[in-house]
Amino acid sequence: MKRMTAMNVAAILFYKGDDCMIKDYKTGCLEWRKSIIQYVACIIFFCTALFLQGIDSFAATALSANGALKVEGTKLVSQKTGKQVQLRGVSTHGINWDVGYPYISKDAFKTLRDKYSVNAIRLAMYTTEYYGYCDKGGAGESQSTVQSTLKTRIDTGVQAATDLGMYVIIDWHILNDQTPKKYQSQAKDFFTEMSLKYADYDNVIYEICNEPNGGTTWSDIKSYANTIIPVIRANDSDAVIIVGTPTWSQDVDVASKSPLKYDNVMYTLHFYSATHTDYYREKLKMALNNGLPIMVTEFGVSEASGNGSMNTSEAKKWLDLLDSNKISYFAWSLSSKDETASLLKAGTTKTSGWTTSQLSPAGKWILTQYNKRSDKNTTSYKPAQVNKVAIKNVKGKKAKITIKKVSKATGYQIIYSTNRKFKKASSVKTTKNSYTIKNLKKKTYYIKVRAYRKVNEKTYYGVYSKVVKINIKK
Repeated sequence: MKRMTAMNVAAILFYKGDDCMIKDYKTGCLEWRKSIIQYVACIIFFCTALFLQGIDSFAATALSANGALKVEGTKLVSQKTGKQVQLRGVSTHGINWDVGYPYISKDAFKTLRDKYSVNAIRLAMYTTEYYGYCDKGGAGESQSTVQSTLKTRIDTGVQAATDLGMYVIIDWHILNDQTPKKYQSQAKDFFTEMSLKYADYDNVIYEICNEPNGGTTWSDIKSYANTIIPVIRANDSDAVIIVGTPTWSQDVDVASKSPLKYDNVMYTLHFYSATHTDYYREKLKMALNNGLPIMVTEFGVSEASGNGSMNTSEAKKWLDLLDSNKISYFAWSLSSKDETASLLKAGTTKTSGWTTSQLSPAGKWILTQYNKRSDKNTTSYKPAQVNKVAIKNVKGKKAKITIKKVSKATGYQIIYSTNRKFKKASSVKTTKNSYTIKNLKKKTYYIKVRAYRKVNEKTYYGVYSKVVKINIKK
């Protein structure tokens, strides 16, 4: 990101001659000659710069760790580290309305980040309905005033997310207009302005059409995308762009057969777990097999209407599948609207700092899952301790080890040594519940085993079993 901050200012100030000279905030005052007063003044300036920058900037955040993102194959990766990145985000409700825009704030986003492991925000701006960007409906203001207000709300959201080190999606939320081609010229102007304004922001992602529907074909969407993407690329050459797919962004399998010819483009799949089950997961798997990069920019545990019953067992299947492929996902919606999909309990007046009791049933389930699945919560990935290890001396200086199965373990690590403190120990791994160690000496061996589990390309180890001793005689 290339915005000027207090730390940038501190880094470029020079006090020459006999004064304190500051080259950067890490080295602080490099030179002082006149008096201790000047030295103290230098330190005060340095500390003030730290204070003005704000404590959030020094905390480890998704943005500080990964920087700008890019698409490689089916993966979203960090341009800085080259490692795969997974966003667990929350979508606002329509920022056009009072069920959505009051939650566009640094305090609200900080609550989501710090309390519920959310690292990204989606700003959903409807193009039609009341206060729509392209069709204001019954709003009393002029269309230009409506547009100006909505752009201000977007900027508030972008700045808040940026200050907190979070990623942010600017979502052109078509729905009742059905096809993105209906307001294509307005979309072209909008994304020209947005991409020019946020070109230097490493955390801004553009979603150019939310849920094409009403018979809109993939060919229609491609035609629209081929108009909008070059507009964004003219100003922002490498930002990630997300493209909706037919049938309310569910037909990723169709898109995978004829993808767009641009870099750093992903395709969105939306699901609501009480409606969309195995059939739609198969669409996702087919698209991945065809090499399509996917981001779930909207999901819920309710029915597709956003209301009705909840189905958390199906939602868990979805999140397990997404996590196994490290696909990013965003929950609908940050709102206290009286509907099942809202994350806040109906009637909640607080716009940040929510307690668990102020979350809706959907909000409690989803945000609990976020905390459990977050990289910060590695304990949830650690397999249980190995409770039983049986060892048998096999002819030919071998030891056959049988391990009692551990639930959810990917495999087992066996450590063995002739030293009871495991000095100069050997180690082997197996994915099976039995393993034979060969080429042992006629000595006493000490053996211990622990289970491990691989999640999102990381390995988490459980606790070692009790040490088992065996005398190799044959």
